[in-house]
Amino acid sequence: MKAYLNLTLAQLKLFIRNRQTLGFSLLFPIFFMFVFGYLFNSNNSISLDAAVIDQDRTEASKRLMDEFERSGILHITKYENEDAALIALKNNEINLVLVIPADYNDELKQFTEKVVQNHNQSSISTAPDVQAAHIRMYYDQSNVATAGIAKTTVAAIVDGISKQIVHFQPAITIDEQGIQSLNLAYIDFIIPGIVAMMIMSNNLNMVAGQIASWRERGVLRRMQSTTLRASTFIAAQISARLILSSVQTFILLLIGHFVFDVQVRGSWLVLLLFVILGTLAFMSIGFIVASLAKTPESANPIAGLISFPMMFLGGVFFPIKNTPEFLQPVVHALPISHLSTALRQVMNTGADLIALSTEAMVLGCWMIAAFALASIIFKWE
Repeated sequence: MKAYLNLTLAQLKLFIRNRQTLGFSLLFPIFFMFVFGYLFNSNNSISLDAAVIDQDRTEASKRLMDEFERSGILHITKYENEDAALIALKNNEINLVLVIPADYNDELKQFTEKVVQNHNQSSISTAPDVQAAHIRMYYDQSNVATAGIAKTTVAAIVDGISKQIVHFQPAITIDEQGIQSLNLAYIDFIIPGIVAMMIMSNNLNMVAGQIASWRERGVLRRMQSTTLRASTFIAAQISARLILSSVQTFILLLIGHFVFDVQVRGSWLVLLLFVILGTLAFMSIGFIVASLAKTPESANPIAGLISFPMMFLGGVFFPIKNTPEFLQPVVHALPISHLSTALRQVMNTGADLIALSTEAMVLGCWMIAAFALASIIFKWE
């Protein structure tokens, strides 16, 4: 026990003295947090830039333009020339072009008069020779998502005006009930992922390189000449880095709270538990890499080969459900997938340990299996 405590304190002193490594291990995730927080943390609603050319210039066309502006989705810019608007659309400067033809008011007036006449005659159909008023819409067909939003929005506005004109009485109505959901932004998604990435990097990549370096310099050989057991050495290393990971996580969340108003809606104890589980799991994997690598130069690439794919497949920057279907079984087996999911659920939805029992068990299995294997294959020289 005394050897374990002395080794833990010695490792903590090494961390404090090595300010360059300590600073980099914390500044790197903070850098990611600010980059993603300021560049991709947009809470704005969906908005489309629309160019409108009013060739009719009547009260009817003005009313239509007012409806476009009131939609809350279309950001209207008035153009005088249709060709100039189409050039802007092709150059991706705007999302769609709406043209109100010069005969819009006349067509609308003729159609309205015919609807009134048919209504007075108790007829439900209009004469085939009377056409509805029309407008022209241009959009980028290569952008399927934007095109779909544009067509749906414009169709809804035009449909609303048409129903007012014909005095449409719906046969089915909708009773709307709004529910207040969590107001989460992308920063609420990314910060738990960055914490998971930091835990993985600090406790896999750095451990593998450090232990391999100690072996090459003969530090481990001198330890072997004592009564120190491999399991005691590994446990002391894990404990020291566990304290470091907890402090770094707290600092990262503190910055996220004051800069981006990120909240921890769940229990801090549950959050700390998963920080501990993640640290233990990745530390043990780092020891396995250090045991397999012969030199520090080979340890870092091996650790990177393991951590780099996990960084992009484990739900750090993007939702796990967005990964290809054939990769889903592999992704769900990765420790960082369960660590990032658990941290995200605790912080964003306030999930408790029972709800996250699967994540806890998977991380626990990784921790036990990796620690057992590391204790067996660990090499002092």
